[in-house]
Amino acid sequence: MRRFEGRRALVTGGGRGIGAATAVALAQEGADVAISYLRREEPAREAAARVEAAGGRAVLVKGHLGEADAAAQVVDAAAEGLGGLDLLVSNAASGVARPALEVTAKHWDWTLDINARAFLLLAQRAAPLLEERQGSMVAISSLGSFRTLENYVLVGTSKAALEALVRYLGVELAPRGITVNAVSGGVVETDALDHFPNREEMVAMSRERTPAGRMLQPDDLTAAILFLLSPQARMIVGQMLIVDGGFSLPA
Repeated sequence: MRRFEGRRALVTGGGRGIGAATAVALAQEGADVAISYLRREEPAREAAARVEAAGGRAVLVKGHLGEADAAAQVVDAAAEGLGGLDLLVSNAASGVARPALEVTAKHWDWTLDINARAFLLLAQRAAPLLEERQGSMVAISSLGSFRTLENYVLVGTSKAALEALVRYLGVELAPRGITVNAVSGGVVETDALDHFPNREEMVAMSRERTPAGRMLQPDDLTAAILFLLSPQARMIVGQMLIVDGGFSLPA
């Protein structure tokens, strides 16, 4: 039997990269999937078509998770479209890539709201739904939460806040039968890298430094995400599973 047969999942930022790979992998394992997106509808539709080709039902939900009420609206729309909700993958992310002394309050609010606050609001709305069927939540973090990376101060700070939320939510929701964890990835080869002015340096450094000998692909993270969503991870609570090919280990 497939691991997520009959389960219903919401994947935020599910139109591209890690989110799209996760949505398709969930469908291959039996889940129906709601994909949230912000601006680019075409990639989200392509991801939805891949979900359906994999045997799952797909629902598209548009919403700006940086806005106060949008997270609740996205959860409600996903649950309505799927007939309920069992799994949440908080993957949508954004940010401003600048040195610390060049960022503004507006940059801070944008990045922290989408990358950290949105997960809190999503979890608050989704928890009563997930509680009904012993559901799970996984948030997507990055090594910048505890390592300093060039031009990454805002995203790294937001991911540190996200990981703190995972710990607190993990403890608060475990008694209600909901598991909450995070997957923290190294440099993943997606088009998100195009937003960094030092993209080529990041790619070269990652390939050279990673003991496993290659850059991460979205499917590398997807395998970890699905494990943490599964019943086999029921006793893993509030943890960060690092998937980086050993990148963070050498001194």
